[in-house]
Amino acid sequence: MNPTPPPSPAAKKKTAPTWRGRLPLAGGVLLVGLIVVGLWPRPVPVEAATVARGPLVVTVEEEGMTRVKNRYVVSAPVAGQLRRIDWKAGAPVEAGQTVIAVLETGGADFLDARSQAQAEARVRAAEAAREAARAQRERAAAAAKMFTTDLERLRELFAKKVLSQQEFDAAQMRADTAAQETRAAEFALKVAEFEHEQARALLMRGRSGASGAEPLIITSPVNGKLLRVMQESERMVPAGFPLVEVGDPTDLEVRIEMLSRDGVAVRPGARVALERWGGAQPLQARVRLVEPSAFTKISALGVEEQRVYVIADFVDPVEQRPTLGDSYRVEARVVVWENASALRVPAGALFQRGLAWQAYVIAGGRARLRAVQPGRSNGVETEVLDGLKEGDRVIVYPGDKVADGTRVTGIDVSGR
Repeated sequence: MNPTPPPSPAAKKKTAPTWRGRLPLAGGVLLVGLIVVGLWPRPVPVEAATVARGPLVVTVEEEGMTRVKNRYVVSAPVAGQLRRIDWKAGAPVEAGQTVIAVLETGGADFLDARSQAQAEARVRAAEAAREAARAQRERAAAAAKMFTTDLERLRELFAKKVLSQQEFDAAQMRADTAAQETRAAEFALKVAEFEHEQARALLMRGRSGASGAEPLIITSPVNGKLLRVMQESERMVPAGFPLVEVGDPTDLEVRIEMLSRDGVAVRPGARVALERWGGAQPLQARVRLVEPSAFTKISALGVEEQRVYVIADFVDPVEQRPTLGDSYRVEARVVVWENASALRVPAGALFQRGLAWQAYVIAGGRARLRAVQPGRSNGVETEVLDGLKEGDRVIVYPGDKVADGTRVTGIDVSGR
């Protein structure tokens, strides 16, 4: 049996496929590949931020008003005809020298036996008040000296890193408060001395019988400026009628009105930043007192609110606020909590489902749901107590397209 002869080269060339024959197949494969790539789910673009440690400050923002700490209302000691007061608000006055008002009594301050006994009693009461004010001044001065000495000693320890920032701030607050109390005691002593002199003058005028001939001269009780002139025109005034108000407009404090639930979190010594007062830079102050009694106020929406006054003292010198006066409006940011090294995330990265707080963490290119325990928040950043660690990348404001396991690509917004 003859073997089958091998195909000739011409036959091989006729049966072998060419590249032109493979072209439709390659095009079909490419088309299928493009369809698969087009239909393959793409990663969802999301905003991402990195969990990091840093300072976190929680504040309460409310409106406040400046006011002179120590003010005194000069009143008519007896009834009489008041001469016109030519002084204007802002005029400087000197204790015992500047004549505030002149009162023509017309014998109204002449003392009979009963009135004389009352006048003598007022003199003795004024003497007792003066001595009490003097003792208070001495006590305040001694306390200020002690706290100032403690502050200087603690300042050296703080410079050597032996004392904590909190302990140093507490010492600073005690020294500042003692200095404020000393100034208040000095003012109270001057007022007590003025009232004693007024009481003695009325007693001597009533005894001398010269009441109808000589007008009663009323001088300023303290150094400072006229804050208000309550009665400028000439008229008959009764005893005790307010005439002017005097004080030192550079010795200011700030009265901040806030909700009582916010006032509960404020502690004496808390830092306060005063903004939008008219100057280029915010002013610094510290809380001295949270008043123990609140009051009811109707809001602009007609809602009853319980509010409380927080009193703060200026820290910055007078040179930084030379034009700030009495009853000026300010916006206050009161620090209620701060941590220099808090584990923090953007507040938009956390959301609540039921009673649990959660966040999406980017791991391996996918969104992973985590249970989170949040701490304090200032509205922009939130402290994380558990559930996240430093360096994690979280999704900020996750949308409806993000779920547990979704492929995502993060756009970093930490630097915003």
